[in-house]
Amino acid sequence: MLEAVFFDLDGTFADTAPDLAAAANSLRADRGLEPLPLERLRPMASHGARGMLGEALGLTPQDEAYAATAEVFLQRYEAALCVHTVVFDGLWPVVDALEARGLAWGIVTNKAMRFAGPLCRALGIEGRAAAVVGGDTTPHAKPHPAPLLHAASVARVEPGGCIYVGDDLRDVQAGRAAGMRTVAVAYGYNGKGDPPDAWGADHLVMTPAELGGALAL
Repeated sequence: MLEAVFFDLDGTFADTAPDLAAAANSLRADRGLEPLPLERLRPMASHGARGMLGEALGLTPQDEAYAATAEVFLQRYEAALCVHTVVFDGLWPVVDALEARGLAWGIVTNKAMRFAGPLCRALGIEGRAAAVVGGDTTPHAKPHPAPLLHAASVARVEPGGCIYVGDDLRDVQAGRAAGMRTVAVAYGYNGKGDPPDAWGADHLVMTPAELGGALAL
């Protein structure tokens, strides 16, 4: 029996890519480089600074300049993290349907709470969600199951009665490891690895509007 649904944030519940891309392109501007189109940066948006700096500047965490550059990126993102970010069209009706059935819902993201907390407040998630879990809320981030298990504990539900919805392979891996059913969303950022239909999720949806059917709402 379904007790709760938890969502990844970036690329699943909210389209955060435009503001992440703006921060990345500001670093390119510092270096006299032309901005990259959103379509190129968007697939890496779920991977935060590592993904955006890798695509925008070719930097990896092994590079000497990475740490300092990442902190500048994060500072700029923090200063403007909800300028163009919006909840995906069709998500609030899904939440309304969950709440109408008395089911809990929440957010489990690898985004640090330094960013996830203010963003969830700005988007109207805080106050409605039974749990908001960030990448630094527990000692381990996804694909480890710890964040999902923590969310279930906060929401006072059993993991086996939960569904986790995400746009990245690690979301499906974390959900399975936590004993939850999983839904992969093909409308999200999805990274550059295997496509969502290869992740082994229990359900695959192409649009936010299809989520209600996948969740049997």
